[in-house]
Amino acid sequence: MKNIWILLDNRIGSRHQAEGIANYLDTNKIIITYKELEYTKSAGLPNFIRGKTLLGLTEKSKLEIVAPYPEIVLSSTRRTAPIARYIKKQNPSTKLIQLGHIGRTGIKEFDLIFTPEHDKNKLHAPNIHYTIGCPHFITKEKLEIAYHEWFEKFSYLPRPITAVIIGGAIKGHPFSIENAEKLGKTVAHLKETEGGSLLITTSRRTGIEAEKKIMSYLEKYPHYAYLWGSKDTNPYLGFLACADNLVVTGDSVSMCSEATATEKDLRIFTGKNWLTPKHLRFVQSLYDNGYATNIEESISSTQTSKSASLNTAKEIAEIISNL
Repeated sequence: MKNIWILLDNRIGSRHQAEGIANYLDTNKIIITYKELEYTKSAGLPNFIRGKTLLGLTEKSKLEIVAPYPEIVLSSTRRTAPIARYIKKQNPSTKLIQLGHIGRTGIKEFDLIFTPEHDKNKLHAPNIHYTIGCPHFITKEKLEIAYHEWFEKFSYLPRPITAVIIGGAIKGHPFSIENAEKLGKTVAHLKETEGGSLLITTSRRTGIEAEKKIMSYLEKYPHYAYLWGSKDTNPYLGFLACADNLVVTGDSVSMCSEATATEKDLRIFTGKNWLTPKHLRFVQSLYDNGYATNIEESISSTQTSKSASLNTAKEIAEIISNL
């Protein structure tokens, strides 16, 4: 049996990616140990300064990184990469796996680096493996559990039920009221076309005014809304499990990747002058490979269809299990 340490920090998105991969690791071959890391301000320093050290870890977390070292380390973020390199310095036989782009520092020390192909800042090296989208934690088992937990809650809603999963502003690109209005009108048009109801959720990045604008178009349709700041139990998995089709904003690679796990009709909203070239490349790769369609181009069709399931986590786990 091989041992793998999965280095986790407090960033939910990266945790979900690493945990998603762990779901598919062959536990007949691999023993999984999660290392929960806490940071000091030094973790914000560039990796070429942190090097192959534990700089940036709290004293408590440093006590977690001691021998005996594992055969494999999975580093989930840029911040965990120096920790992985430190382990390899102590134990050169340890194989290092990195998720995401980490720049040029220490690339040769990693046996495999998995990074999304839409990050066109591409480095070409034999240990870099490009993927569509990112790993996610959604599995058929989780969706089945969520369905049984939530279907009665949503049983009053007429079908088809459309889950509308809304992100918002991204760095340097606000989610404008114009785009909020466009999204509201587009989803309203969808409901006028196909009927049924809505499951609506917003995020911290949506913004209060944009959220109000969207809801001004959608609140007249039968719906269940879980808006940012709600103290109720988060129904996100229930939305994915119980909806008949989905609309997701294209600002989040994670949200879009997770939505494909349902294998339901998935439409993506991209708006205008909002998404970065990187996001647009990602969304186009989903269209090109049958994972999703553009809501503004597909809305005229009332016939829903299954989308392909993007399972980057399983792809990565199979490679790791065979190391």
